[in-house]
Amino acid sequence: MPEAMKYGQQEFEVKLPPELIAAELEPNRVDLPRRTVPEHIHYALEHPIDSKPLKELVKPGETVCIVISDVTRRWQSPETYIPILIEELESAGIRDEDMLIISATGTHRKQTREEHIGLVTEAVYDRIRLVDHQCTDEENLKYVGTTSRGTPVWLDKRALDCDHIILTGGVVYHFMAGFGGGRKSILPGIAGRETIMKNHNLALNPGLGAGSNPEVRSANLSDSNPVHADMMEACAMVKPTFLINVVVDDNQKIISAFAGNWITAHKAACDLVEKMYGVAAKEKTPMVIASAGGYPKDLNFYQTIKTLCNALEVVEDGGTIILVTKSDEGFGNDDTERQIAGYETMLDREKALRENFSIGAFIGYLFAESAEKYHLIAVTGIPQEQFGTAKIHAVKTLDEALELSRKLNGGKDLRATLLPHGANTLPKLK
Repeated sequence: MPEAMKYGQQEFEVKLPPELIAAELEPNRVDLPRRTVPEHIHYALEHPIDSKPLKELVKPGETVCIVISDVTRRWQSPETYIPILIEELESAGIRDEDMLIISATGTHRKQTREEHIGLVTEAVYDRIRLVDHQCTDEENLKYVGTTSRGTPVWLDKRALDCDHIILTGGVVYHFMAGFGGGRKSILPGIAGRETIMKNHNLALNPGLGAGSNPEVRSANLSDSNPVHADMMEACAMVKPTFLINVVVDDNQKIISAFAGNWITAHKAACDLVEKMYGVAAKEKTPMVIASAGGYPKDLNFYQTIKTLCNALEVVEDGGTIILVTKSDEGFGNDDTERQIAGYETMLDREKALRENFSIGAFIGYLFAESAEKYHLIAVTGIPQEQFGTAKIHAVKTLDEALELSRKLNGGKDLRATLLPHGANTLPKLK
């Protein structure tokens, strides 16, 4: 009996005969040292990768900027590692007044005092200056160069004015950058809006009507992914002194940390994510049934993009994808909803996206584009009419989805790959 597909607080049984289930992909079991979260952080700082220890890289009297993620990345639990990082700098003789914390908001809003305290703890907030990056605040932006792909790099000059920049954050699969963490602290983290828009537009092929670039996808850290490669060039322009990145489990608990060189320490974190969630698949199949993982992973349709991207890796061309995502909060992002339901054609969607790129809009575009290429069925609480002209089929139960799949495929049941943890498991064809 295959694992049930989680749907909010409910579950749906997969009613397919065993011979039609080609594979059921689960996360890999990886043995890791048993440490508390503080022990993970201390161990990483004491065993830096391709770098001297942080306390040997900074000197008393020098200024240090710590770049942290914003409140949308609270799953990284920065309040657990920022105080330890501050202690490490203190032990090297760096004074409170010589430290600056910048929250890498990218294009996101400013944060409240309470949110700042939640990110770094009240003890740190009361001692160390903390500011939000604002991508439209031109007075606080400085031009540092142009990448080989033509992206003009404008960055927060408050970070650039410091002697040292330390990157922090968490590493997970990212459907555009390949992986989160690392260089993303700089671009988009503390970059100007023009820089971010130019970089993110690299997710689209050149020329209106060309659609999305298939190389811009999870786990792709090669130069073939222009979004990632462009971010790397921008980050190299500021020469970060040090990095600390964490990896979390399904319960958003830190299970490992990596520190040191901003490139290779980040890569080590990415390698662990791959070991945990990169799952071997023997073949592509005519159908994929994937659950986002139930509550809270399927609170909205926006979050379900991870599940869609993972399903796309193992479905045959023109096949059927069933996404199980309750989405009690609806689309969860205005730009995502507008891209899906606010335009008549794919060309209209793409034109709007190129003119005003946002992650939310790109997510909506990918859903609509995938529905053009595949039979895309969503088991969801979102009514069909809210999907507008996008070719996404909305149904209420998995049984309804399987019945609809038969109608769309000439009355046939299809061989399927099952992804009961679809938000995390990335199929890797052998």
